[in-house]
Amino acid sequence: MNPVTPTCAALLMAAMAADAADAPAPYGPLPSRRQLAWHQLEFYGFLHFTVNTFTDKEWGFGDEPESVFSPTDFDADQIVGAAKEAGMAGLILTAKHHDGFCLWPSRYTNHSVKHSPWKGGRGDVVGEISDACRRHGLRFGVYLSPWDRNHAAYGREQYVEYYRKQLRELLTEYGPIFEVWFDGANGGDGYYGGARETRHVDKLTYYDWPTTWGIVRELQPDAMIFSDVGPDVRWVGNESGIAGEPCWATITPEGTVGDIDPARNTSGVRDGTHWLPAEADVSIRPGWFYHASEDDRVKTPQQLLDLYFASVGRGASLLLNLPPDRRGRIHENDVEALRGFRRLLGAILSVDLARHGVASATHQRGHGDRFSPSRAIDGDPETYWSTDDGVTTPELTVELKQPARIATVRLREYLPLGQRVDGFAIDARAAGEWHEVAAAQAIGPHRLLRFEPVEADAVRLRITAAPVCPAIAEFAVFPEARG
Repeated sequence: MNPVTPTCAALLMAAMAADAADAPAPYGPLPSRRQLAWHQLEFYGFLHFTVNTFTDKEWGFGDEPESVFSPTDFDADQIVGAAKEAGMAGLILTAKHHDGFCLWPSRYTNHSVKHSPWKGGRGDVVGEISDACRRHGLRFGVYLSPWDRNHAAYGREQYVEYYRKQLRELLTEYGPIFEVWFDGANGGDGYYGGARETRHVDKLTYYDWPTTWGIVRELQPDAMIFSDVGPDVRWVGNESGIAGEPCWATITPEGTVGDIDPARNTSGVRDGTHWLPAEADVSIRPGWFYHASEDDRVKTPQQLLDLYFASVGRGASLLLNLPPDRRGRIHENDVEALRGFRRLLGAILSVDLARHGVASATHQRGHGDRFSPSRAIDGDPETYWSTDDGVTTPELTVELKQPARIATVRLREYLPLGQRVDGFAIDARAAGEWHEVAAAQAIGPHRLLRFEPVEADAVRLRITAAPVCPAIAEFAVFPEARG
């Protein structure tokens, strides 16, 4: 064996150093550990279920007797099973809506299931749904309305303490919570313990939201906190399930819970000060609670598919409401729509043609494999293709194993490095000619683009605008769906 001369050693070390390029520097606000985990969920459900289900209302006044709540065939496994079959990753239950009725036997009020005829007052909807979620492998979350039209002290300091005591019950007695949902309901007319009057609160100060959020951080440190203004997830600004185009994961928070600019929330703000991604909420029916009159107005599988592409496909999460009926089950029409949606989505995203292709790029970071183009098509979310600093408009090409009619592309950025792309285009090659088939601005955590099916033997991602070098974790290509 010949000894390595000092000159050769130096050259070898230099080559190794060049090969082992450092990762790009992060850009802008970055997601927290809990936000990164939440981004992986993408699609989960809402369960609106309370006295309103039995009074045929959307908002209960607060004077509904506990005896009204009387599901005849409550089945937590059927509810959770329907969500799982639809591909949902979790469920958020309305533990208490504006009517103040509690779906668990709270120690702090009689206005709850423990004074209903259901199971002789020994029932616990929160407990049964949370247990069923664990059995089926779904995450469990809770919604606790800040407005309570039943409680006599609402609008006074004592109510806020009552509210926080109930929050502590939910966060300590039902296992891990993946998301706590706070909305902007801030008072109005109500029963209020028999007062039957209108009460208003100062939304800026009454709830002292930072203190309330601190309870979540204390008791469920991994839970995401949702509200109009976060601090972990922002409302998308509408109840239509549609994110903006573009929908940036960043925003500079303005306003407070119940007092924000909806349109601003819909799109976010490029180069905003906070990583605060959007959640798009919508119901599978016109109303949030079950009404028999809406049994023939359930969204179709195609409508649900379109909502998925308009929310998850734009980088938001989709929170789809499934209202249990008076039996305490998800209605058959809703179940069938969910199944149909899942079949449609599965037919579109079942085969990633890029995984069997060959990737190349105009540029890559370093000379080894760590940031090579192949990292964008390897199916590993922890690897990514990147370029040298200063190279902000590169191209990534995937040669398909064989020509195919393609119709959908999925892209993901490597989120620990921030949202880095401001514009991009997708090109398809056929007969040696490139043609642009889609273009957009934001990529972020999850980007789906549908276009008219086109025959192609190669597909190209062109970054057209970016402040820094890209970090693309996924470039997936899907054929035209059959059947």
